[in-house]
Amino acid sequence: MSRKRLALSLTATLMGGAAFAEVPQVAVDIAPVHSLVARVMEGVGTPDLIVQPGASPHEYSLRPSEARALQDADLVFWIGSGLTPWLTDTIATLAPDAAVTALLEADGTIELEFRENALFEAHDHEEHGDEDHADHGDDHKDHDDHADEAHNDHDEKEHDDHAGEEAGHDDHDHEDEVAGHEGHDHGAHDPHAWLSPQNAMTWLNVIAGQLSAADPDNAGTYFANAAAGRTEIETLIDEVKATLEPVRKGQFIVFHDAYQYFETDFDFPAAGAISLSDASDPSPARIAEIQARIAEESIDCVLAEPQFNPGLVATVLDGTEAKTGILDPLGSDLEPGSALYPQLIGNLSAALADCM
Repeated sequence: MSRKRLALSLTATLMGGAAFAEVPQVAVDIAPVHSLVARVMEGVGTPDLIVQPGASPHEYSLRPSEARALQDADLVFWIGSGLTPWLTDTIATLAPDAAVTALLEADGTIELEFRENALFEAHDHEEHGDEDHADHGDDHKDHDDHADEAHNDHDEKEHDDHAGEEAGHDDHDHEDEVAGHEGHDHGAHDPHAWLSPQNAMTWLNVIAGQLSAADPDNAGTYFANAAAGRTEIETLIDEVKATLEPVRKGQFIVFHDAYQYFETDFDFPAAGAISLSDASDPSPARIAEIQARIAEESIDCVLAEPQFNPGLVATVLDGTEAKTGILDPLGSDLEPGSALYPQLIGNLSAALADCM
């Protein structure tokens, strides 16, 4: 038991009142996940955020207050080592007795493999008629079923085999291959899974289950909050579809390949990414590929990110008529809390629509 929980327990015993009942201390890695945990804990407690908004989750130096939050934590929720590799040893050292939940490993989580090329698989937007999009909900259910089967059936050997196969691909520049695999050396799956609202709805239940196991007195509140949160995300999904529907024939390039969960959920694929990984700069060959794609396919929009070099986007846009915009996958300019997640997803759709 943490020192903070022990103090609360002693206080409750001495005062003899239910008002001092224990609430678990909870630490969370990034702001979008923190938002989901905060939604489940509403009316009961407030989780601590470890990686502050605007900072890169891939490399981060803990502040003393964040280290204390981990030390005092009874539960830790994080995406997993693929996103924050440095946090693996940190959790083991500072929170050895905490119940730790890696959400990428949670049952029902949709996992997508890394895309290895600058140019993604071509999609004919003309084939996506109004009828196709009216039936998208059924298609998405099929995708979810398939993703769940893939998640349940995969094992560590398949991860290793896939990594080995990717290392042998010759269809992209060697310089990109080396840089990309340095950024992808923590597993075969893309860790940006919070950008799937379907995953977010799954995780609300996972979070409620873990909190209820640690704090059964508040289980009813946790599960009621999770149910309300799922309803809110279902409404959000409808709003995003309505925002994207008028621009579905548009094509866009992203700065780095972080958005395929969002693209898959909403059947709105990017044409490519300037950078394979946010841990490496693109090679000249990769930039040339992207510039050729923009010219050949009349790309409408190239989307940057707040924390990356705007000069690279300017280089890619040089000589083209494509517009530019900003996508923020972490909500770096948003106030942490339960409202952040729906704001984040809504902002992504608005930025895409505005740029087309």
